[in-house]
Amino acid sequence: MRPFIFLLTLAFILCAPLRSDAQVHSHDHSSPYAGFTDREIKSMSPEEIEGLLNGDGLGMALAAELNKYPGPRHVLELGPALGLSVDQESKIQAIFDEMQNEARSFGRLIVELERDLDQTFVEGTISEACLGELLEAVALNRAHLRLVHLRAHIRLLPILTESQRMHYEKARGYAG
Repeated sequence: MRPFIFLLTLAFILCAPLRSDAQVHSHDHSSPYAGFTDREIKSMSPEEIEGLLNGDGLGMALAAELNKYPGPRHVLELGPALGLSVDQESKIQAIFDEMQNEARSFGRLIVELERDLDQTFVEGTISEACLGELLEAVALNRAHLRLVHLRAHIRLLPILTESQRMHYEKARGYAG
């Protein structure tokens, strides 16, 4: 009798969460996008728009950042801890400024293109040809924006000493 009660209890424990999930889902038909209908541009969060307009990295340079190619913004923030020389700081600031200017330009273009895409759907004037052109333009500008951020990481690397790069890795939590 005990093995039967044990198996019955085990079956109840294992199946109970499934039943409650099924009940929750059967009554909840809302989409995870339900709150997005009031967005300025439906496909973009306000934070993403702000980041693009500000020239922020938005994770576009993670391939560099997480593979020992420091980023100019963070190196400047950590400057005193890294012991940057005046010459190093000047060169890094120039790389950062150039990156920011280019990134803001591409960010504005991307936001405008996404706004245009959204508006064509709002107006009901979207066509496959228009869709293809807009998406190609968005993709091309996003690729250029990513290039801007990654290129800054590459340009920065030879300015830092090995010791500074190691300190950067530790300060950013990438090294033990």
